[in-house]
Amino acid sequence: MTSPSPSLRSAWTMLLVLISGFALSQAFRTAAGIMAPPLAQAFALTPQQLGLFAGAFHFAFGGLQLFMGMGIDLYGPRRTVLAVFPLTIAGALVTASSDSYAGLIAGQVLTGIGCAPAFLACTVFIARRFPIEKYSAVNGAALGIGSVGLLLTGTPLAFVIEAWSWRAGYVALAVCAALAWLAILLLVREEAPARAHKLDVWGALRGYGELFRLPHTLGIIGLSLFTYASFLSLRGLWLGPLLIDRYGFSLVQTGNVALAVSVLGMLGPPLFGRLDPGDRTRRLWITGFTLACAVIFAAMALPIGATVEVVLALAIGIVSGYMVMQYADVRASYPAHLTGRAMAVFTMAMFLGVALMQWLTGLAASAASALRIETYTAVFGAIAGLLVLGTACYRFLPGPRAASGAAAEPSQSAP
Repeated sequence: MTSPSPSLRSAWTMLLVLISGFALSQAFRTAAGIMAPPLAQAFALTPQQLGLFAGAFHFAFGGLQLFMGMGIDLYGPRRTVLAVFPLTIAGALVTASSDSYAGLIAGQVLTGIGCAPAFLACTVFIARRFPIEKYSAVNGAALGIGSVGLLLTGTPLAFVIEAWSWRAGYVALAVCAALAWLAILLLVREEAPARAHKLDVWGALRGYGELFRLPHTLGIIGLSLFTYASFLSLRGLWLGPLLIDRYGFSLVQTGNVALAVSVLGMLGPPLFGRLDPGDRTRRLWITGFTLACAVIFAAMALPIGATVEVVLALAIGIVSGYMVMQYADVRASYPAHLTGRAMAVFTMAMFLGVALMQWLTGLAASAASALRIETYTAVFGAIAGLLVLGTACYRFLPGPRAASGAAAEPSQSAP
């Protein structure tokens, strides 16, 4: 067994440092799952307001993916992350010092903008620095390693909140974000951008038109709106309120469950990255696992007992790892010259979907009492229904017939 080449070892080192920014992005996008109860108490927030609070991060994050993709193409992953990520630190501090709901939203928006290039930078770095046949495995590993950020918003964050306050929790996350930015500054290297490149925003946006003229793009986007959103809506918003309100868990007990879900969320992507069956049957796998998640959420909608509820949440943690195959599906569905734009659109749809689902589930929770439905029955029933809707878009809208062959053309790795 040969050892990795020095260039590959160097690529892995720099990728791990870039993943530290992605890990903090994961922490910020899931903090609401633990922050929701103390914030609701401190600001008298309704479930709908909590949904908007959690969703504000993802609206900002997802809405800027196209522009972050352009920035990464022109200036590289390192420069783009270094320029934008300080807004993450600023946003966390704004949230920590907020004395109104508007301040909380402003902090979330700043944090979402700051985190916007974090994972896209990793995916582009992988596409440029690693062999094409290793893409699914390396991307799955990156998703798994980056999920360390989910661990921060489990028991550790719950402990900080109980020992000090929710404000201290955001200050701690800001410190971690500053350390990640410093590591990227010192340890990640890339070639200088060509001076001839100019940022032609409108020209670049027009270039996305080619992508949307392909008929299978709508089906891919339809599914991407709801898959990752289902996991994040559970882990990043409703898990804490569910366990505390429905079953009387303490904040630390809830943090322990969130930590366990996060650990399984780390293991899932590398596992499914290695199990990826390839282009021929991958779409069937994606369909099947999406429907399996819908069934699990439908079961969680019922008051079936704390133990079973926790087991089902853990099942979502591991099964959601199949979503890494969606990245491989996107890469296989487009020719090489569209891969970067396709990844940016996919990522944008995925995180706008998180914001959309968290907002919609907040509406469902608010409407539940008027309809005499238990809050979490409405929330998890809505998630299950949205997953079925996404699956229908993916299966019944046109699929990528000719695109697969076009996508097979090899892409050149950047040195």
